[in-house]
Amino acid sequence: MPADDRTAPPPAPKVLRVAVPTPLRRLFDYRPAGQPPAGGWRAGIRVKVPFGRRHLVGIVMECAAHSELPAHQLKPISARLDDEPLPSDWLWLCQFTARYYQHSLGDTLHHALPGPLRQGRPREARIRERWQLNTTESSALDALARAPRQRELIQLLAQHRHGMVSAAIMAQGYTRAQLQGLLDKALIIRTEEPLTASEGWSGALLAEPSLPLNREQATALAALHEGLDRFHPCLLHGVTGSGKTEVYLQLIEGVLGQGRQALVLVPEIGLTPQTLSRFRKRFRAPVVALHSGLTDMERLDAWEAARSGRAPIVIGTRSAIFTPLARPGAIIVDEEHDGSFKQQDGLRYHARDLAIARAHHDGVPILLGSATPSLETLAQARSGRYRHLRLTQRPSRHAPAKLELVDLRGRLRQGGLVPPAIDAIRQALKAEGQVLVFINRRGFSPSLACHQCGWIAECRHCDSRMTLHRQPPRLVCHHCEHQTPQPDACPGCGSADLRPLGAGTERSEETLTTLFPDIPVYRIDRDSTRRKEAFDQILTEIRRGEPSLLVGTQMLAKGHHLPHVTLVVVVNADAGLYASDFRALEQSAQLLVQVAGRAGRADRAGRVLVQTLHPDDPNLRLLADSGYDALAYQMLEERRLAGLPPYRYLALTRFEATREEDALEAAEAAGEALREWLSERRSSVHCLGPVPAPMERRQNRYHLQLMLSSEKRSALHEAGAWLVGWLESSTSRKVRWSLDIDPMTLS
Repeated sequence: MPADDRTAPPPAPKVLRVAVPTPLRRLFDYRPAGQPPAGGWRAGIRVKVPFGRRHLVGIVMECAAHSELPAHQLKPISARLDDEPLPSDWLWLCQFTARYYQHSLGDTLHHALPGPLRQGRPREARIRERWQLNTTESSALDALARAPRQRELIQLLAQHRHGMVSAAIMAQGYTRAQLQGLLDKALIIRTEEPLTASEGWSGALLAEPSLPLNREQATALAALHEGLDRFHPCLLHGVTGSGKTEVYLQLIEGVLGQGRQALVLVPEIGLTPQTLSRFRKRFRAPVVALHSGLTDMERLDAWEAARSGRAPIVIGTRSAIFTPLARPGAIIVDEEHDGSFKQQDGLRYHARDLAIARAHHDGVPILLGSATPSLETLAQARSGRYRHLRLTQRPSRHAPAKLELVDLRGRLRQGGLVPPAIDAIRQALKAEGQVLVFINRRGFSPSLACHQCGWIAECRHCDSRMTLHRQPPRLVCHHCEHQTPQPDACPGCGSADLRPLGAGTERSEETLTTLFPDIPVYRIDRDSTRRKEAFDQILTEIRRGEPSLLVGTQMLAKGHHLPHVTLVVVVNADAGLYASDFRALEQSAQLLVQVAGRAGRADRAGRVLVQTLHPDDPNLRLLADSGYDALAYQMLEERRLAGLPPYRYLALTRFEATREEDALEAAEAAGEALREWLSERRSSVHCLGPVPAPMERRQNRYHLQLMLSSEKRSALHEAGAWLVGWLESSTSRKVRWSLDIDPMTLS
């Protein structure tokens, strides 16, 4: 064959198979139109296509010579949006996600793209101008004898060896016209650079020196460095305050030293600024953040900085797993057990699990860090599939505080607190410490009841009680956000004797303000931190170290370093211990240990009081006496005997409709059809249900569930794929349904 034939480009495709953002799990065929890309049509190029009466942004996934449809039925694309395809590793991750979670590929790609790219905007980060001297300062000043403001501007630029950006110059009172005048005289030069992660770094990698490691940290870091050139999954299992973040930082130092990038996932947006600040203090290299608090353009800037390799360190919440990296070097998942990594609607992915799949595909190490590892991760570590690295020591001389159980039975409570807890708070404040009162209920009280007839305020849209709020006074359903004014009298009997039952953060705050009028009380929950930067402002006040009371939900329990907290009081530990979900005990134990870890992190020992109506509960007693690890290993054995994750794999099909009969009919038909198919295939998959969801009526819709269970992941996915196909073709439009692979909650 002649050489020119061997190097000839492939023939132009006649058909482009495009993923379009719809729930339909298929590609759509279109004809190419207009000028082809410079490198020819390839997978990953964005196009605008006609779809019904709309024009949508889709992504070419395949190029073909033929279509199953006749040529005259194929519509041409409306426009080509890219000349170069989207990154191949990003495409692989999206395809894997759609396949694993049984979701539409077009919808998955749409979810993983920054907003401007979904809208058809160019794949370009915003740019800014940088101005620098083009000659010596003295020469420039000689040329400006009669232009005093331009002389001053030259002197300002001379102080900055790498030049200054336009915004910084304007902030000093100079104008665009003055810059243009100097540019016209060739005394300065103008360059353009990306707005995010644009300043290059050279010389020393570290802006501040690494901290010395203890023996356990050094051993863990050495083990991590052994696997820098391959897929190397590790669990960094360290008690709260044991220095896991320092291990992350020094691992990243090694990754950046090889000219590669690191991706760090954190569970909550509230932790992102704290983590970002610490990383930026340590490294001279650019660090970018990706989370829901950014504008669309800010997300695109950060996404593009990571894709191009300008950002060596990327930190973000769960959606950041879809950030492309030019030179992937390591992935770190902090607080890997946290439920926030699981998306609970739409594309129901788990960022931790996708991080593991991505690290395997890219051939890079992945580090999962936690003081309370999930049972799934712990089982992998026990089996030897993950390397298990332990940190049992804190930098301070104090061991983590043990849980002290306080019996609530028969005791008078004030704002949810009993006298022994109030006395302990008083002693801690007298010793100049800070106290964290943890109550995982926002609002004033969980319900409002009539003392005469027993009426309880319930949501008319959900099977739930309304929560009483006092700021401002109202009843709120925390499931559908329906709100009503607080009634003056009972709607049932007309009595004015309406009483709040139980305590929420607002009630505990009010009680503590009354009991300790001279001590500042900071309430930290979703209501008190709605205003932008409110959370950061409260944390700044707390970190001043003055005696104070912190009343918070789980927002305050995760990852925050509060060195002056010496006492933690858990108002009620029972809420999650006896829930119907099989994961409730695991999640409650993790939360208790995490919030307990806020105490005694500096030079003073900490104390943790856990109020409970069940101080003799064997699980709670085991957690208090022997710690999380002992309880976790017991739960693993119970899960093994019961045939539950991580020893079996689950998929949950949810049905919902405005009429209960419609939801039940659809769920029963799906269950019957699936069981028949499983019987014919002699499949090992078990189909359970349908049964009502734990909250059957929510937002005026009835919810039912069908559970799939199997010892083999492949069999479960095969059954799930068949069920999805059957539901797409057989379910009435009156019924919504979804399939959740590896569900983290049964609600």
